Amino acid sequence: MSASSPTHKIAIYPGTFDPITHGHIDVIERASKLFDEVIVTVAQNISKTPIFSANERISIVQEVTKEFKNVKVEKFDGLLVDFAVKNKANAIIRGLRAVSDFEFEFQMALFNRKLKPEIITVFLMPHEKYTYLNSSVVREIAKFGGQIDHFVPPFVEQKLKEKLSKK
Repeated sequence: MSASSPTHKIAIYPGTFDPITHGHIDVIERASKLFDEVIVTVAQNISKTPIFSANERISIVQEVTKEFKNVKVEKFDGLLVDFAVKNKANAIIRGLRAVSDFEFEFQMALFNRKLKPEIITVFLMPHEKYTYLNSSVVREIAKFGGQIDHFVPPFVEQKLKEKLSKK
């Protein structure tokens, strides 16, 4: 490692996490083994209408990732690369479930590289048993009373059922 290389490796793992799934947690676990610190960033995505508020999602993600001592959870709004610079991050973590994810993620990685070439994008694949999993489908199954315990931790399942019972 050269003298100019940072010794403390920090990664940002952005997402809406509405809700966080076993696939997300798998990627967080993998990232926590590669980096000294992982900041899971709960996005305020204006193109999505989440079931949970940003603060609820932060609280849920904190609860299900508390076993990972080098993981913290924060909210962010704006450009991801600006958030990364502010937090002295070296990398952005992106999960790839299938080839269909690649084109969008590759395009975003190239944009981020153009904006901040010093921040790398690291693609991590979840365990193959989670490759079909996404939050939108989990929400849809939950809305219709379907069983979601294979997709999310019990705490998330409970919070999702509580939220949907109020609607």
